This record gives sequence, structure tokens and C-alpha cells, in this order.
Amino acid sequence: MIYKQACLLLLAASAALSAQELTTVARVDLERYAGLWYEVAKIPNRFQKSCDANTTAEYGLLPDGRIQVVNRCRKANGNVNSVTGVAKVVDAQSNAKLKVSFVRFLGKQWFFGDYWIIGLDDDYRWAIVGTPGRKYGWILARSKTLDAETRATIDEILRKQGYDPAKFVDSPQE
Repeated sequence: MIYKQACLLLLAASAALSAQELTTVARVDLERYAGLWYEVAKIPNRFQKSCDANTTAEYGLLPDGRIQVVNRCRKANGNVNSVTGVAKVVDAQSNAKLKVSFVRFLGKQWFFGDYWIIGLDDDYRWAIVGTPGRKYGWILARSKTLDAETRATIDEILRKQGYDPAKFVDSPQE
């Protein structure tokens, strides 16, 4: 009986944690955020399944206020895969909540997904990107690797945000 109660308590605590609202950073300077980022780690997902190494994201500000996004990676066969999309800010107060689309059809972007900046180094050396349901997540950096102390800081932020850092798989950078 005690075991059953303990299991129920653990399930309730787990549900409460996953129901916790994801919070973004207070403010993102989009000009500082623009540029090249290396993917240090990610929660594996279907749309990056063919990426083997050297995954990057490059952001550039567009005249209309949107952001061009160019994601690249090397596939197992050595070819480079590249996809270009557009992000739009959905919270102008913080610039930390964006919607991103990589599907363009009939001159219009379709199927926007959440892109929330939930952790950001003061000097824009690293960033954590997540989604409200915590199905997706990325750790990005201006350099190809992060030291252990920085990674520990990021893992603590992930835990506070309701993510399990163990679900993040390192992304090889050569």
C-alpha cells in the first residue's frame, strides 16, 4: 500500500512539473542574437534525423522585422543538408518567443512552430531554445563546444524549466 501511494505521489509530482509553464528570458537583443550558432546538443527529433554532424543555425534580420533562419548539417554520406526558413517574433516585449516555419508554398510560409529562448548567456555565448510542450529542445553556442561548468549551468536551467537534461544528446562538431 505504501509503495502504491509513493508511486502515485511521484506521478503527481511529475505531472505538476511537466504542467509547469515554460518561461523565456526577459529580453533578447535580436541584433546580438543574429549570426552563426553551433548546435551543441538537442532532444532528438524526426526532422533532424539525417543530420550526422556539424549542425548549425544562422539567423539574419530581414527588413520586414522577420528573421531568416538557415539550418545546416552534414549527413552521414558527407553531403551538406541546408534548409532556409523564416521566424517571426510573437512577443515583441521580450523578443524571446518566436514562431519558425521552413515550409514555403505559393509565396507564403506555412506550419509555424514554437521557438522560445529559455536560457541565454549575458554575452550571447550560448542559448537554450525550447517549446512549451518540452518535446523539442536545443542547446546552441557561438563555439563548437562548451566547458563542463557552462554545461552544468545550462543543465540546471533545463531542470528548472521542467526539462530532463539527460534527454539532450550531444551534437558532434568537427
